[in-house]
Formats: sequence, C-alpha cells, structure tokens
Amino acid sequence: MSTGYLLALAITIPFVSWAQNRFGGKRLWLFALGLFVLGSALCACAWNAESLIAFRILQGVGGGIMFPLMQTLAMQSVTPESRTRTMATVSLPAALGPILGPVLGGMVLSWLSWRWLFLINVPIGVLGWILAILFIADDRPDRQAPAQRLDVVGGLLLVPALAGLLYGLSNVYAAGGFGRANVLVPGIGGAALLTGFAVWAVRRGGKALIDVRLFSVRSVRVSSIALTFVGAALFAGNFLLPLYFQALRSYDPLHAALLLIPQGVGALLARFVVARLVHSHGSRLVAFVGFLVMAAATVPFALAGATTSLTVLGVSLFIRGFGNGVVFIPIMTVAYVDLARDQMPQASAITRIVQQLGGAFGTAMVAVVLTTAATAERPAAGFDAAFWTTIAITLAAAVVSLLLPAREQEKVQVA
Repeated sequence: MSTGYLLALAITIPFVSWAQNRFGGKRLWLFALGLFVLGSALCACAWNAESLIAFRILQGVGGGIMFPLMQTLAMQSVTPESRTRTMATVSLPAALGPILGPVLGGMVLSWLSWRWLFLINVPIGVLGWILAILFIADDRPDRQAPAQRLDVVGGLLLVPALAGLLYGLSNVYAAGGFGRANVLVPGIGGAALLTGFAVWAVRRGGKALIDVRLFSVRSVRVSSIALTFVGAALFAGNFLLPLYFQALRSYDPLHAALLLIPQGVGALLARFVVARLVHSHGSRLVAFVGFLVMAAATVPFALAGATTSLTVLGVSLFIRGFGNGVVFIPIMTVAYVDLARDQMPQASAITRIVQQLGGAFGTAMVAVVLTTAATAERPAAGFDAAFWTTIAITLAAAVVSLLLPAREQEKVQVA
C-alpha cells in the first residue's frame, strides 16, 4: 500500500512543471488538493485491500503534484533575499508531521478504526481548499500565448524509469538484497530508461518534460547532488529509528512514536532559526555543520543496546532533528539562486525527484546492512552496523555540501 502511494507520488512529479504552465499554479493546486482529499475519503470507504491500494495511488497523484508546486509557488512569490525564510515557513508542516503524525496515527489505531487515519484528512483538506481560493493569487496563463505541448515520449521514458528504480529499491530489504531478481530487473530497466530519457531530453531542450539543461547551472547541479544525499541520510534514519525502538526495545508503535517526538521538536525549532543562520554564515557552512551535527547525534544509536538510557537517546534525537531541520532548507533554497521565474517549476521537479531516489537508495542500503549484519545470538549487531552506515552517508553528505555556494545570493555559474 505504501509502495503504491510513493510510486504514484514520484511518477507524478515530472508532469507538474508542464501542468503549471498549462493551467496555472492556483488551479493546479486546487485540483491536486481536491484529488488528495477525494483519495483520502475513498480510502476510508475502501472495501478490500485492492481498493485501498487503488485509492492510495489516487492520493499519491495529488501529493505528487502538491509537493513541488508548493515550493514553486512560494519561491515565485518572494524576493531572493526572502527565499530561505519562506522555504522554512512552507516546510513547517513537514516538521510537524514527524511530531503529530505517528502519535495521532497510533492513537487512532488504538482507540478508533483505521478508517479515521484517512477521514481526518478530509476536513483539513476542505479548509485548505477554501484558504487557497481566498489567498493564492490567480495566475492562469494567457490564452493568447501558444500552449506548451506535453512531452509524451519523455513521459513514456521517465515514468517507467522512476517506477522501476523505486520499485526495485523497495524490494531490497528481503533476503538476497541487491541480488534479487525483483530488484535487478526493474532497477536495471529503470536505469536504462532513465539514460534514454536523458538523451531524449538533451535533444528536446526546453520542450522536454524535465529540462536537463538546468543541470548546467551550478546551483541546480550542486543542490541536486546534495539533496540526493539528504534524502538518503534522512530516509535511512527515519527507517531505522522506529525499528530500533520496536524490534530491539520491544515498544509498541504508539510508544515508539512518542519516543521519536524529540527529533520532530528539534526539526521544528530549526525552522525558526535557519534563515538567521544562513543570513549570518551562508548556506555552505550551515549545511556542512548541520550534517556534522546529524552524524554526531546518530552515534549514540550506533553504540546503543537494549538497555541504553532513553534520556540519552531522547537528547540525541532532539539534536539530530535540529541538524535535520538546518540542512534541508539552505540546500533546497540554493537550487533557485538566480533562476528565472519560468525555470522554477523545473527546479522544483528536479529537486523532488532526486530526493525520492536518494531516499529510496539510502533506505535500501541500511535495510541490507540491517538484515545481513544481524545474527541470532546478537540481533543488535544489525542495528549497530546500519546506524554506522547512516552516519557514513551523512558524513558523505557533509562533504558534498561544501560544493554549495557560500551565500544564497552568490551568482550562478554555468558550466
């Protein structure tokens, strides 16, 4: 079910730039939010597993439109000097999610029916729809201007490429790891199709579904590389931490979610200071130090056992969450440095795609390490090795962050 949602989300992202240019950001946002709410309501009414998966896919399509579109609309509406502060503001829901989501989910599952996990989205979505009508500026395109045609061939190459890569990586957790047929076949096929899309997109130039020429802009290229590592580090940690508390410490899902709250609180607090930090010290230094903080705060989990103090781990989670909140905003904002307004939708799509791919790869790596390093005599060994792997990924991300511009306002260099 989760795989279907994530695949739908990922393969929708490449079409958002074209759809925004074709229909306008406000109308597209209203459509996407309506689709997500409809999918939520239908999930709550699902009568079997197959119908639930189908409606989750519908939800994923709505979410796949909303995530990059939210970034684009925010970046298009502010001056370059305000981008970091604005990005921190629009990402507040993402910071609140790890705090409220697991706790509310655990409470709902404990006290109510699972259907309420989806029904709770409906009134919130309806309120958001009304607010969007009132406050998002109408930006429908000029009817006299020629409409950009959808790159159908690019879509036929890129959609199965992303689906194959993500689906293959989602199967790595089982015995056999990367050598399994249901990992290799979709993974190799996806990589081949992605290569084909890159060749096609270079030929199509600005008419391609994803304008790969933006990778010649240093800020977009470096931000994309860094966000790939960000996705790997964040997804790997978010995969391991709940498992540690449930599998090794024997807590139920609700209590495990409560124990993870300090990480969400740290990430939330970081949103309120990151703009000031970037203004004072620059994107490069803030991101680099943030990654080092994340890595250092993960070390206690690599050394932890079944009796390690929860207070120590809670403090570590808070610090890790703060580092998480600090690194994401400047790296994401750098992608838009000196881009023209009409290039921003493409940058949003690119940054979201690389995060999804990086996250899937990071999760796959630690899943393989977790299953291969654990033994019947010492199951904790798997978690030790997996957390050290997460630390290594985070340190690699710190090195990559040194390629970022020192300041958000630094001029773009074209390779």
